[in-house]
Amino acid sequence: MLTADERIDQLYSSNLKIIQSSKYFAFGIDAILLADFSKVPPSGKIFDFCAGNGVVGLFLSHKTKAKITLIEIQPPLADMAARSIRLNQLQNQVTVENMDLRTITDHFTPDSIDYISCNPPYFRINEGSLTNPNKALAIARHELAVTIEDIIANAHKMLKTNGKLSLIFRPDRLDELFVLFKKYHLAPKRLRFVYPKLNDNLDANMVLVEAINRGRENGVKVEPPLYVYENDHYTKEVRRLVYGQ
Repeated sequence: MLTADERIDQLYSSNLKIIQSSKYFAFGIDAILLADFSKVPPSGKIFDFCAGNGVVGLFLSHKTKAKITLIEIQPPLADMAARSIRLNQLQNQVTVENMDLRTITDHFTPDSIDYISCNPPYFRINEGSLTNPNKALAIARHELAVTIEDIIANAHKMLKTNGKLSLIFRPDRLDELFVLFKKYHLAPKRLRFVYPKLNDNLDANMVLVEAINRGRENGVKVEPPLYVYENDHYTKEVRRLVYGQ
């Protein structure tokens, strides 16, 4: 089931097993934080855009009975996601589609999805001087195959009215994100800033955002800050998410 470069990692808080490869990227804390932040419905239909090896969608499966579809453009990552689904015996709930999300309305009915999560590429093309020479990593981190506008535009098409989109993104692109939300009729409702260390003066390096499709403007709630590390160890909140109680 595994290739020579692959291994099986476990998220102890949920007993999920994730197939990962040294040729690609291992899931990071951002995936765990996004899955925890996402207030998915108890039933219905969920998409996970930019699914990679499926980690966010698999984490979400423990929070809902909804059908979850992982959308991933890179065939090797989609294949790893499919095998992780089988490894965790989640075939009846979670599926994966190896496709370009920009063509999603050619394959799925618009206005039919209750919730979409997405851990998108963070970096613009004009930051290409920092592009990773590993093409798979470059596509995951830079807007080479899909842009944040592609994600928001297609989320708007696929979500039902009052369906929700959750993202983890860069705080320094939050203004751009809000402009795109307005353009595509999504109203931001929840924000949570993520800081690398407690009791430090470092700026937030991630932000979690949830928006409602065709929702009313105003009423944005800023949740308490989330700190990842304290004295070079995970904070109590992050330990709970990674290792369980």
